[in-house]
Amino acid sequence: MSGRVSGHMSRGGSGQTGGGRGGGRMERRTGGQERRAGGPGEGRASGRTHGGAEAREGGRTGGHARSARPPEIQVRVDLDGDVRPHRSAKIEAHLRVDVTAGGAPAELPAIELAVIIAVDVAEPLRGVVRHALQAALRSLPDGISFTVLGAGPEPVPCHPRGDAEWAVADQREKRRAAFAAGAIPLHRDGPRPAGYAVWAARARALLAARPLSVRHLLLITDGSSGPGETRLDEELDACAGHFTCDVLAVGADWAPDPLLALAERLHGTAEFVDDGLGQAITGAVRRLRRVHAPQLPIEVTVRPTVRQVALNEKAPRPHRLGGLPQPGRPHRWSFPTYQWEQGGRDYLLTLVADADGDPLETWLQFAMVSVGDVHAPVTARWHRPEQPPPEVAARGDSVRDQKSTTVMRDALRRGLVALKDRRRDAAEGHLGRAARLAARFGTDWVLDEIGAVADIEDASAGRVRLRPAAAVDASTLGPMILRAGSWPVPLPDTAAPQPGARCTRCAAPAGGEARYCIACGEKLL
Repeated sequence: MSGRVSGHMSRGGSGQTGGGRGGGRMERRTGGQERRAGGPGEGRASGRTHGGAEAREGGRTGGHARSARPPEIQVRVDLDGDVRPHRSAKIEAHLRVDVTAGGAPAELPAIELAVIIAVDVAEPLRGVVRHALQAALRSLPDGISFTVLGAGPEPVPCHPRGDAEWAVADQREKRRAAFAAGAIPLHRDGPRPAGYAVWAARARALLAARPLSVRHLLLITDGSSGPGETRLDEELDACAGHFTCDVLAVGADWAPDPLLALAERLHGTAEFVDDGLGQAITGAVRRLRRVHAPQLPIEVTVRPTVRQVALNEKAPRPHRLGGLPQPGRPHRWSFPTYQWEQGGRDYLLTLVADADGDPLETWLQFAMVSVGDVHAPVTARWHRPEQPPPEVAARGDSVRDQKSTTVMRDALRRGLVALKDRRRDAAEGHLGRAARLAARFGTDWVLDEIGAVADIEDASAGRVRLRPAAAVDASTLGPMILRAGSWPVPLPDTAAPQPGARCTRCAAPAGGEARYCIACGEKLL
């Protein structure tokens, strides 16, 4: 079967696709095909709830239920409408999820947080770490569960000591922790952990016994455990879904890649701290308390012909999401997300579908995206190859723009890594590509980063010229690589709605010959 698929979204209704609820009505046709009753909708699918979407705060992260009204959630989906159908047709959609406070308290109660402060630092930095750590421990909120680990051949308990693994902060406990931090074990000349997997494994074991809503590792490192890393990916697979992680890099001897891997896989951040380590620790804890939904699973229910499903967070920070199959529901996948503050996030949803046997020019629902009680369907139709696709939605540009933004960040990171490795020709090529995309999207922070190491001759054309090696401070490249991989970026504006006919009831776009609204089922003709 050949042709193109034109994707059109409906605005949060109800229906069925492999067990999920969708927009409009679905009719079963002979041969097992599903067809939308009514005409096509075009542009954006969205769903919305006021307090009806319960953010799942238990599950793999434990959970104390919050008494306040849950946050309001909106889901919007934009589909790339130019895909050729075949036995492994790839369908990509831009997913935007917005969370509004909806009456939730300004801060998460401290009793719902468990935080490990792990210090992977060598003895020469004791002065910097000791004072910062003591100040941060004194400012912990009362009621938070915490533990402090020092450095040695394996992570070493610093506070609490003895048989206790966790302390609960009050004035007395914080004074004792600050006193213990003055003599925190740090790396000396002896053996050191072979990589960050050891720290992640220790955190996983400790947090397994603390089933609270938010479980978090705050790793402070100067790169002492970096050399010898062999099993970080394996350990991150085991940790994913059990806790989140922020990394604070100090000194100048750390490698960016494993720190970015920790942040990307464990839904956190990685940043360089030159000064103000104590404030950075305190700020990380405060961010955890601003969380409105500690865990918010995004569920994707697909047609049986969809063989693969992938979902990745692209903005404000790149995070890899692992899909969890649902027992007894072979066509439903759950993608846990974490640490939801008020605001939005952008995701790229990728489906691989078998187009053989699907009818041409027939609206099909390939997936249903669900967040709590909010649902947004992903619908499309395969076009006959000899006919032009009617009114291809301009919103497909949002998928291409999202992918281009990812390419821009990757090009910036690759260019800085190449410059750090003294591969100047490769660095100019990557940085030029990043500059061209940054000029297209108006991303000033990327141009500023490039401008720190190169002269930008023509950003729109991607022409940059590296400065002489002597003019570039090599110690700044590591922090720049961290920013390229973990710096939060603003979410782009979505495209304006397509002109044309709309449903008089819900304002969803409708095809010229549509008899019913694909979103709410309202009769149009």
